[in-house]
Amino acid sequence: MAVLQMQKINICGLKKDRKSILEILQSSGVMEVTKTAEEDSVFQKMDTMSYRQMFEKNALLADQALEILQNYAPEKKSLLAGLEGKALEEAAHFKRMEKECETILKSVKQILGYEKKIAESKASILKVESQIEGLTPWLNLDIPMKFSGTKKSAVLIGTMTETVTLEQIYEAVAEKEPSLDAFDVTILGTDKDQTCIVAVCLKKDATKLEDALRAVGFARPSQAVGEIPAQQVEEWKNQIQGLKAEVKSLEEQIRAYKDQRKDFEMLSDYYRIRAQKYQVLGDLLQSKKTFLVTGYVPQKDVAQLEEKLVSRYDLAFEQEEIAEEEQPPVLLKNNVVAESAEGVTASFGLPAKGEMDPTSVMSLCYIFLFGLMLSDAAYGLIVSLACFVVLKKYKRMDSGLRKSIKLFMYCGISTLFWGVMFGGYFGDAIDIISGTFFNHKVSIPALWFVPLNDPMKLLIYSMLFGTIHLYLGLAMKGYMLVKDKKYLDFFCDVILWYLLLTGLIFILLPTELFSSISQMTFNFPPIVGTLAKASAIIGAVGILLMSGRSSKNPALRIALGAYDLYNITGWVSDVLSYSRLLALGLATGVIASVVNQMGSMIGNNILGIIVFIIVFIGGHIFNLGINLLGAYVHTCRLQYVEFFGKFYEGGGKMFEPFRRDTKYVEFKED
Repeated sequence: MAVLQMQKINICGLKKDRKSILEILQSSGVMEVTKTAEEDSVFQKMDTMSYRQMFEKNALLADQALEILQNYAPEKKSLLAGLEGKALEEAAHFKRMEKECETILKSVKQILGYEKKIAESKASILKVESQIEGLTPWLNLDIPMKFSGTKKSAVLIGTMTETVTLEQIYEAVAEKEPSLDAFDVTILGTDKDQTCIVAVCLKKDATKLEDALRAVGFARPSQAVGEIPAQQVEEWKNQIQGLKAEVKSLEEQIRAYKDQRKDFEMLSDYYRIRAQKYQVLGDLLQSKKTFLVTGYVPQKDVAQLEEKLVSRYDLAFEQEEIAEEEQPPVLLKNNVVAESAEGVTASFGLPAKGEMDPTSVMSLCYIFLFGLMLSDAAYGLIVSLACFVVLKKYKRMDSGLRKSIKLFMYCGISTLFWGVMFGGYFGDAIDIISGTFFNHKVSIPALWFVPLNDPMKLLIYSMLFGTIHLYLGLAMKGYMLVKDKKYLDFFCDVILWYLLLTGLIFILLPTELFSSISQMTFNFPPIVGTLAKASAIIGAVGILLMSGRSSKNPALRIALGAYDLYNITGWVSDVLSYSRLLALGLATGVIASVVNQMGSMIGNNILGIIVFIIVFIGGHIFNLGINLLGAYVHTCRLQYVEFFGKFYEGGGKMFEPFRRDTKYVEFKED
C-alpha cells in the first residue's frame, strides 16, 4: 500500500552527448521528462516538429504496409493471440534498423505503391463494368452508335424516357408531324426505365422527326461509342481481363514480402521511438554547448540512473526538492495480490498528493465481495483455473492485462470459497443430474447455508459485510488524518461518527423490528443498551457542535452541524446498497437452477441426455458470462461510491516515463 516517492531531477550535459544521453534515458524508462522553464537569450528550444512528423509518417507507412500484407498474406494467429504480448528482440536488431531503415522503407513504399495500383485497377474495372452495363440495351444494334446516316438518309439513335410500344411512337409522330410518312422506327431493347430505339428517315426530314420524337421523351444516348456496341463490349471485357490479370500479378508481388513482416514491425517501432525522442528533444532548453533535462524519477531508481549517466558522461546530476504546490506523477507499488487491483484504483483516479494508496485494502474487499456476488464453486473453479492457465502460458502479455487477469483469478478463488459455503455447484446440478439420470438424489451440503432457502439470512449478512466495509472506509480516513497530525479532525470526523453509528446499531439490534426482519434475536445486558444510547447521544451532539468548527458564527456552526448530522440518511442508503450482494448471489443460483431444470425436462433417455448436455453447456456459459459482468460492475460500484466515498478523492497524474513505447516488439537492454 504505497505511492512510490518521486524525486525531481535536473540534468545538465554537453550538447555533443545529447543524443546518447536521451537514448539512455529512453531505454531506462524511469524518468518522466517535464517541460523546462521558458526560453531566454541563452537557452532556446529546438524546433523538431518537421523531423518528428517525418518519423511519425514513416511509422504510419510501415503500419499501413503491415495491414496490406495481412490482407493479402494473412498471418495465422490463434484466438488468444492478443494475450501473447509484444515479441522480445535483441538490442542489436534495433541498432540494425539504423543502417537498414531506408532499404526497408523502400520495400514499404513499394507495397503501398502496389496497393495504390490495385485500387486504381479495381476502380477501372468497376468503371468499365458500368460502361458495359450501360451499353447492354444496345447490343442488338448492328451499326456504330455514332452513325448518323448516308447521303440521303438520316439515322436517329436514342432512348425514350419510359417504356413505350412501337405503336405509341408512330401515333405520337403522326400527331406531331402528320406530313411525315417516309420513316422507320425499330425498338432495340426495353427495361423499366427506358426504351432504346433507332429511327431512319430521309435526311430532309431528320429535324422534323427528331422534334416529333423529343415531344414524347426522345433523347440522344449519354454513352455513344464509335463502334458497334457488341464489338465495343467485347473489347471492354478483354480490357477487364487484362486489368484482373494485372491485379493478380500485383497481389502476388505483395505476397512476396510476407517474410519481411518482422522487419516492417521493427521499422515501425524504430521510427516511433525516434519520434518520441524528437518530441522530448523539442522540449529541452539548449545553449550552444549544453542542454538541460528536468523530470521526475522514482527515488529507488535515482542512484542507479545517476551512476549510469555520470560514469559515462561529463554532466551535472542534481536532485531538487519538490515544491509544495507541485503535483508529482504517481506510481503505485503493491504486493502481488494488491497490484492486481491497481487498474480498479486507476479507473477511479490515482492518489492525489498527500493521499494514501487504498489499493491494498480495497483489493481484499473487492475479491471478497466479488466472490460473494458470483458465489458458485464450479464457476469459481472455472474462472480461477482459466486465468491461471492464461497467466502461465502467456508470460509476455501487457502488464495491465496481466494484472486484470490476476484479479479475476483471485476473484475466482473467492467465488470457489463462497460456492462451497453456500453449496452451489453449477447451481443445483448435482441434485438434478443424480435424481434425473441415476434415480438416486445426491447432494453436497452447504458448509454454511443455502441462500435460495434462506434469502433473508443472506440479506442480513450482506448488510453486515457492507457495514464492515463502510467502517473500514471511515478507518482509512482516520488513518490519513492521524498521519497528517490532524488529531482534532480525526476525533470530530471519525471518532464521533463511530460513536453515533455504533450506538444506533446496538440500539437497533434488540428491537422487534429487526428481529422480525432478520429472524434473529439479540438480548444484551442493560448496561449495553445504556452505553449504546450514551454513545449515540455523544456522537450526535459532538457532530452537531463540531462539524461546523471552521465557522466562528455560532448559528452557522450549529446549522452546518445539523446538515452533517443529516448525512446519517446517507449511511443508511449506503448500507442498503449492499443488498445487491443478495440480488446478484441469488441471480446466479436461480438462473443456474432454471438451466438445470430446463435441461432435465425430457427425462432419462438418449434424447434427454443430449438435450441436457446442450442446454447445460449453453445455459451455464451464458449464466457465467452475464453474472461475471454483473459482479465486476457492481463490485466496482461498491468500491467507488460506498468505500472510496468515505475517504478518497483521487486526481493524481499517472507516471508516464520517457521510454521506448513500441507497438509490435520490445527490445532488450544492452
